[in-house]
Amino acid sequence: MPETEGFGAIVRIAAVKKLGLAGAVVALLAGCAKRGDIDSAGQGIIQFRSACPTVAVPAYTGDITLFDPANSREAAAIDVVANISDLRTSCQTVGEEIQSQVSYTVSALRRDAGPAREVDLPVFSTVVRGATSVIAKRVTTVRLSFAEGALRAHATGSSTAFVNRAAATLPPDIERLITRPRKSGDADAALDPLARPEVRQAIQRSSFELLVGFNLTTDQLRYNITR
Repeated sequence: MPETEGFGAIVRIAAVKKLGLAGAVVALLAGCAKRGDIDSAGQGIIQFRSACPTVAVPAYTGDITLFDPANSREAAAIDVVANISDLRTSCQTVGEEIQSQVSYTVSALRRDAGPAREVDLPVFSTVVRGATSVIAKRVTTVRLSFAEGALRAHATGSSTAFVNRAAATLPPDIERLITRPRKSGDADAALDPLARPEVRQAIQRSSFELLVGFNLTTDQLRYNITR
């Protein structure tokens, strides 16, 4: 199983073949209140933020096309088309880490309903911090097995990322700026705390994404973008 990894002190990521789903554990800024509730002091609308990484498939990486012959890009040369779908996530706190798990389905269609065949496709899972910094990446292989005479095949894959809980939590002073009650008539009552540069920067630093997609070659990515 080919793989590449880049691990920092903040995040580590692992991949497994199958996983069971657990209930999401969300870090709330507003206790047990629900999003959209009006707080008991009448100061405004309650909002909350999750420390769990956002899970998504990056643009242009959710499908892959294999050609035969490999250097052709004609429609008649399309051999196998596959896509990633049905992302399911769970998140829980494990000690000082936040464990985020994602499972997904890879569905494929081949051109010819011929003999039984196996196709291996590379899938990456990566953790991004602040929407720009790749903290960890792993590439694994998902194997599709086409039965004899079958045009379609399906497989499942999964990945697990561990994010340092402190790194994904807003500093207390920033949390106080966001959640401090403001009354009508206060000097800063009409000012949005999220517009303050230090608040925006703190939110960005503590925001993580777990991204999953096909580990495409440059030519495959160009094909997805330009087709």
